[in-house]
Amino acid sequence: MQSPTFSPCPICEGTGWKSATSNGGPRRVVRCDCVLQARGAKLLAAARIPRRYEERDLANFDLFPGADSSLEHARIVAAGFIENYPGESTGLMFVGPCGVGKTHLAVAILRELILTRGAVGLFYDYRELLKEIQNSYNQSVNITEHEVLRPVFEAEVLVLDELGAVKPTEWVWDTVGHILNTRFNEKKTTIITTNYPDEPPLSLVHGETARAFSAAEQARAAARRETLGDRITERMRSRLHEMCRTIRMEGQDFRQRVNCASFR
Repeated sequence: MQSPTFSPCPICEGTGWKSATSNGGPRRVVRCDCVLQARGAKLLAAARIPRRYEERDLANFDLFPGADSSLEHARIVAAGFIENYPGESTGLMFVGPCGVGKTHLAVAILRELILTRGAVGLFYDYRELLKEIQNSYNQSVNITEHEVLRPVFEAEVLVLDELGAVKPTEWVWDTVGHILNTRFNEKKTTIITTNYPDEPPLSLVHGETARAFSAAEQARAAARRETLGDRITERMRSRLHEMCRTIRMEGQDFRQRVNCASFR
């Protein structure tokens, strides 16, 4: 039986390099598209993108008739971010209720930067990341906290999905602070999604930080929706404003809209 034959790339003829010019300048040698595509496929496979989102891109972002204008604005910002990368000095934080497409756009950016820019990217659900870090403390698990966090720190582009989704504790606050501060100091690109309003915690809203809340204030706090400041502390929310441009998205939950349409 004859072994299959493979045709070399018609552009580089198997060398992996091609000639190119820029703005009429001298010819130079650059990596061929075939090499970038092969590398992009490997990087994409290692990026931990969930199967549910692995085909998400800007082209299939659903802008249905009557969609809130903030969704189109968010898609335009995402496209501009990709086009200007790596010229962008900050990341992005998509803020909005469930089901408006925050994760879709975050993954679309990550996929495109991996495939077209060769960026080393990583997707992590906030809850799963904290769970993996906690599991590393178990002596029966053959992995250390450093081994869990190293790719998170080193990824050129990190998508941190559902920030704030874990009940806040001192350990959670310390951990998220460690992650965000490390990436900020290393000038790494971080793309974040969160369902929590980008607002300060209750203590700052009332101008109180030291005394205990009264019964009336506690009742108002129970009725008030938690904010990102409540979930990650105001100090880390302030850090995020240095790291990321905030993009607010509004609209109906896509999943509920689809389910309602199916019964019409």
